Parts: sequence; C-alpha cells; structure tokens
Amino acid sequence: MAVTDPIADALTRIRNANLVKHSNVSIPASKLKVELIKLLKEEGYIENFELKEENGFKVIDVTLKYFNKQPVITNLKRVSTPGLRTYSKAKNLPRVFDGMGIAVVSTSKGLMTDKQARKENIGGEVLCYVW
Repeated sequence: MAVTDPIADALTRIRNANLVKHSNVSIPASKLKVELIKLLKEEGYIENFELKEENGFKVIDVTLKYFNKQPVITNLKRVSTPGLRTYSKAKNLPRVFDGMGIAVVSTSKGLMTDKQARKENIGGEVLCYVW
C-alpha cells in the first residue's frame, strides 16, 4: 500500500514503538527520513540507527532511547502535511515547550533544528515537533 505522507508514517512508527516500549523500530528508508533520524540522534532523542536491507528494500533500524524506563521522546507531532504545507521565516520559527523540544525545519541547507535555523537566519518548511 502506498504511503501518502512518509514523514508522518515514520513519526507514527516511532511514537507507537515508544508507547509499547519496544527497543527497536524499522522504518522504510529514504534520504529525507535518514536525515530526520540523524537529526534526532544528534539531539539525543534516539540511541542509535542503522541502515539495513530487508527483502530487497532499504530500512532504517532505529534503537529507541529510554531514561528510567520512560521514553526520552514524549511526543512527536507532524506540522507540515502534503495537503497543508507550513513555512516559517527565521524570525517566526516556533519554539517547542520554551526550547525544551525541537522543531525540525527543512531549509535550503538541509534539515536542521529551529535553534540552528535561527542561528543561521534561515527559514523553511516546519516538518515536525519533537519533545
């Protein structure tokens, strides 16, 4: 079955795996999803990830991170959808929980957090919030 919003699908897979306290989750790979997962690892929201090939398809095997048996990722929220794109200038980038979370922004220089985008004074499409 074709997925119309692959980013939302990836976030939902991570959210569902966190809810049932799985240690790993597999996500179908794409360049954008690999960059998103890499950003989550750099920010400390996931433990690790690995690109694998299963049945001829590339997948991202994500190792989720827990602290005191509670998931580090409290929630993930998709902001910009295929039906309603959400763009923001550098000055108007949203702050997630007063800086406790991150907003993932797709810019002309690749994916970055809202803090990095503000620092480099670049706006872009707000993909999701993670806290």
